[in-house]
Amino acid sequence: MPAWTVAPEASDSPAAAALWRAYYTEVSDRWYLLHEGRRTDPAELEREIAAERGADLAPPRGLLLVARHGGEPAGTAGVRLLDAATAELKRVFLLPGMRGRGGAALLVGAAEQTARELGAGRMVLDTRGDLVEARALYARLGYAETEPHNDAAYAEHWYGKSLR
Repeated sequence: MPAWTVAPEASDSPAAAALWRAYYTEVSDRWYLLHEGRRTDPAELEREIAAERGADLAPPRGLLLVARHGGEPAGTAGVRLLDAATAELKRVFLLPGMRGRGGAALLVGAAEQTARELGAGRMVLDTRGDLVEARALYARLGYAETEPHNDAAYAEHWYGKSLR
């Protein structure tokens, strides 16, 4: 069985850029299909993918992790410091064909270790209500729902976890 690996990678690497495109396309299409019965307009998709390249997921205050399965890019998780004690988990994603193989828990665990190495004692995140798989994953990994820690446009659920 192919092995999982997780390692830091620049957000503008070919693998990270392709995974960002897959992630954004999926979550955007899910939102538009749920609320408007259509997929994301291609021009909007290109504009939004280009606008958010992940510069905040780079040292010294963040990191993007790329998971590979059998050497092939399969998913991502990002970490960024919000303050000296709090890190935020971003862009947790696995390609659809890679789900159910333990990669998501591995990615989140690696992100938590990265946050600790950055000095954080707490991890927070936000997600949408329709991303039920993500919400189930976070609950399974010990994240508890909290009060909002941001006013992100699409955030509907906020979670936190002590890293100590």
